[in-house]
Amino acid sequence: MAATEIWHNPQCSKSRTAKAVLEETGADYVERRYLDNPPTAAEIRAALGKLGLEPWEITRTAEAQAKELGLAKWAKTPAGRDRWIEALATHPRLIQRPIVITAAGRAYVARDEESLDALR
Repeated sequence: MAATEIWHNPQCSKSRTAKAVLEETGADYVERRYLDNPPTAAEIRAALGKLGLEPWEITRTAEAQAKELGLAKWAKTPAGRDRWIEALATHPRLIQRPIVITAAGRAYVARDEESLDALR
């Protein structure tokens, strides 16, 4: 990946804040509006590897879609991992935002000051 990539939702204040941090630091970044251009299951797996997280840890479980799918009852186990990833790929609104994947290969769910500081 040549540039940093932000999985961005312009309707989300946390996402707008992370994008502003990238802009203020002069980072070479690509904005991916992930609701319009959803990541594939393979891209989600790669992001999870860089994040060091499991798919249920980046899932917005309070969303209506999560409730419709019954995510609260899904197993949070290695055996259930692929099911979660497929749900995120199929329903990108469930992906926690924003996710920033740096050119150096690190990734952050850039929602808090600590993660935003790492981008600076």
